[in-house]
Amino acid sequence: MGDGGAVQVTNNSNKSNKDKKKKKKNKNRGGSKKKMTHEQVLAFKFVTEWVSLDHPSSSLGLATSSVVDDFGVQKPVGKNGDKVLFELHSHSKCSDGFLSPSKVVERAHMNGVKVLALTDHDTLAGIPEAVESARKYGIKIIPGVEISTIFSPSGDTEAEEPVHILAYYSSIGPSRFAELDKFLSNIRDGRYLRAKNMVLKLNKLKMALKWEHVCRIAGNGVAPGRLHVARAMVEAGYVENLKQAFARYLFDGGPAYSKGSEPMVEEAIKMICDTGGVSVLAHPWALKNPVAIVRRLKEAGLHGMEVYKSDGRLAAYSDLADTYELLKIGGSDYHGRGGHHEAELGSVNLPVLVLYDFLKVARPIWCNAIKKILECYAEEPSDTNLETITRFGRTRVFKGGSPLNCGQDLIDHCLPLWLTSQEMENEEFEAIKLKLSNVSTSQGGIQVLIKT
Repeated sequence: MGDGGAVQVTNNSNKSNKDKKKKKKNKNRGGSKKKMTHEQVLAFKFVTEWVSLDHPSSSLGLATSSVVDDFGVQKPVGKNGDKVLFELHSHSKCSDGFLSPSKVVERAHMNGVKVLALTDHDTLAGIPEAVESARKYGIKIIPGVEISTIFSPSGDTEAEEPVHILAYYSSIGPSRFAELDKFLSNIRDGRYLRAKNMVLKLNKLKMALKWEHVCRIAGNGVAPGRLHVARAMVEAGYVENLKQAFARYLFDGGPAYSKGSEPMVEEAIKMICDTGGVSVLAHPWALKNPVAIVRRLKEAGLHGMEVYKSDGRLAAYSDLADTYELLKIGGSDYHGRGGHHEAELGSVNLPVLVLYDFLKVARPIWCNAIKKILECYAEEPSDTNLETITRFGRTRVFKGGSPLNCGQDLIDHCLPLWLTSQEMENEEFEAIKLKLSNVSTSQGGIQVLIKT
């Protein structure tokens, strides 16, 4: 494929009408089930061991009550058994979704999701609420974020286009959190200016849209995006629905479109790598020139790209990922809008070998990030460094409590929630554990309550 070559999108299910009818018939019956291959068994064991780290009692039951379908997708037998294990792309009200993080988790649970990545646009604000809610349902949360960026081919501003990068972090979250938070905050500030410019352009087009109306829809503390402007347009009666708002006014380059202050995509990928995350190109099918972009992003350190949607794997993008040796994943990109045009949470069936490949790349990255965060606290057991550990974890920090040996509690109670026994059994972690065992919080008067 050349730089300017279009990617022809085909679905793996493009067969004869007879094959389609047969497939549909099998689907209605629940699909054929067969035993896993040896490779799938090993992959499934690896995946479920990690999923069950903070729910060890569920590991055996999950592994023994599962089968795979014709596509190698693991399916637990029983209620919600036909749903995927991982949901790697979802949004809440903390960006442009319609549901709160806890409601997203609740809906994920109803759909049989076992691992949920909340990936709001340019913010991690919804992760603590999602983690808190996930406790009730035994769901594992992957702290994530979808970062808004710009791709500029050879500095040609005329050919620039928006590119979104998904970042996935360990259960503790990113290392160097303050640095990432500032990076995302700058993008959110730009989103405010961008939305204001959109409203001004709509005003010039004889639509008396109010900025306060857009902010009210976005919610307190949420940086407004195009979706919030579109919703305000619908509520004010200027368009019939969201689709019309985008198709007529808000599309890229449209009469009310405006750019924000998004960083170059290479900067975002470097930031993700530097803070212990896995970087994945979101919805490449929305790009004008995906081949050139994927080539450039691979050079910048990209780990993977979405190739799976609710209607199956997109073969052209799967081939593109193979060409550049990228992970192949996918998710519903759920926003909670409702209606039959939106993919439901858990509707993307990821094969067990795909999940295995994802975790094989992600786990060493996350393990190294956890090591750096714990090392930082062991060297300087300050309130700030402790907060980094407990921001997304299953711990709670209270000021003014009775002194507690925080370091030992982290070793005994928290490490097994984040790392497998194999990951903890190395010289570096042994040295960290030794340092942590001598850490006392008596000077700071901090008490760590472990929720089990």
